[in-house]
Amino acid sequence: MIHIFRFIVNTVVLYLIAKYLPGFNHTIGYGTAVIVAVIFGIVNALIGPVLRLIALPINWFTHGLFGIIINYILFVITAHVSPNFQLATGQQAWIDDAYAAAIMMVVGTIIQQMWKHPSETKAR
Repeated sequence: MIHIFRFIVNTVVLYLIAKYLPGFNHTIGYGTAVIVAVIFGIVNALIGPVLRLIALPINWFTHGLFGIIINYILFVITAHVSPNFQLATGQQAWIDDAYAAAIMMVVGTIIQQMWKHPSETKAR
């Protein structure tokens, strides 16, 4: 149930990013947002751990700040693979994409900390 809630929140956030952040495709529909959220979950599940493992020394050296770049890369991969979800265009396209990736990272962290799965809260 918790995973479904996280998925719904990610879908809503991706929809709001595409709808209101400058430079993105503002004609996105709810169905496209669901497809993009599924692709985002698959990319994070398959490619995310590999990137995090490869970048572990850099991430350790920067005290976790390199994680922002990893999330940016995962967001851009998702946008390139997803149908009808266009990345920002123009001079400041990478800044708009970085804002979107940072929003996804912050929302994901908040949701993960607020609603943990019972397997994540075992006694230490």
